Amino acid sequence: MTEQLQFPEPVQGAVDPAAGEMAKSTGMALAAAHTTIEWADACAAAIELMARRGAVFQAADLIAGGLVDEPDSPSRWGPAFLRASRAGVIEAAGVVQSKRATVHRSLCRAWQGTADYRQAAA
Repeated sequence: MTEQLQFPEPVQGAVDPAAGEMAKSTGMALAAAHTTIEWADACAAAIELMARRGAVFQAADLIAGGLVDEPDSPSRWGPAFLRASRAGVIEAAGVVQSKRATVHRSLCRAWQGTADYRQAAA
């Protein structure tokens, strides 16, 4: 049996939601800045196609469907889905195990096209 290190109370400064959000924003901006326009455009088109279909999907479904190639870094996915979410194309549809073997079925966000986007695209 493995034992996890336990602290009687949170270590001061160890849990800082604002710092976590800042690190996330910084990382996403860095990833977006280093993403090729070609891959970003292909990924956006793939997300829009899946959104129009109305099915719940994850990044692995875009690759499995032949809609976009695997990016040069997995950090490219976040900015692509964030852009689509902020544009009202998709919305979070829960958290599921990833279908990608490279991430050992870790948890990932599932997405679905918004009702407004599906209606406008119809």
